[in-house]
Amino acid sequence: MATTTGARTVPAALREAATALSARGVEDARLEAECLLAHVLGTDRLTLLLAPERALTAPEGAALGAAVARRAGGTPLQHILGTQPFRGLTLAVTPDVLIPRPETEEVVDAALAALPAGAANALDLGTGSGCIALSLAWERPGLAVTAVDASRAALAVARENARRNGLDGAVRFLEGDLYGALGPSHEISRGFDLIVSNPPYLTPAEWLQTPAEVRAEPRAALVGGADGLAFYRRIFSGAGAHLAPGGAVVVEIGWTQGDAVARIAREAGFAAVVTKDLGGRDRIVTARRERG
Repeated sequence: MATTTGARTVPAALREAATALSARGVEDARLEAECLLAHVLGTDRLTLLLAPERALTAPEGAALGAAVARRAGGTPLQHILGTQPFRGLTLAVTPDVLIPRPETEEVVDAALAALPAGAANALDLGTGSGCIALSLAWERPGLAVTAVDASRAALAVARENARRNGLDGAVRFLEGDLYGALGPSHEISRGFDLIVSNPPYLTPAEWLQTPAEVRAEPRAALVGGADGLAFYRRIFSGAGAHLAPGGAVVVEIGWTQGDAVARIAREAGFAAVVTKDLGGRDRIVTARRERG
């Protein structure tokens, strides 16, 4: 992208950037070029496209060239932009957290549907960027949400996302390994009405086969043990001790894992249902604890 340092107009800069990205196999190269140039110019895509006569300065051209080079080299777009939209929220994204994906927005829908009417409380295991916990707090005002993560760096990102979206105090963040973050006797004596999680679910072999941009995300947030199911076993084996009567567990799964995760849930004493995502692939398991 050496030629991006010239005083070229927005359309010319976009064509060159999109060509460079496309040559490196980036899908939606034109869209990503627009996102990168808007980021460099400190504006949004619509404003960018409405100013075709706008000429880039030499520093702006150089900054675009550097951004395109990073993206072409496998750096995730969200790591360059620093943010990712999610259900109306704008979330900070760093290499310390998993990048929120559209499929996880469907997990939030399932979680909201699983909650009882009236006062309720939810536990988000492995919150990462906080996308699930913060969406629940945003879309269900008054819901008591606790979010845990074993990564202190990830929790720092989640807390920043709460602040930037006006949700300070709406979510309680705890550091620790799944239920261990709650301590020997957590404050909610009646149990949680909902436990939700997007746990690591790739096998080590699957992780090695992912694109470079996926491997730029934290491995610990992606690999779920030798068979990809380790976290589901732990989530369901401990869920009964932390759920209120009639409570539910909602987990995101890999598209080949529906039967396996449903079996894990049933072996732990839950009635489990597998739901497909908008692409028609198994994506969510909802498991309900019997009232008693």
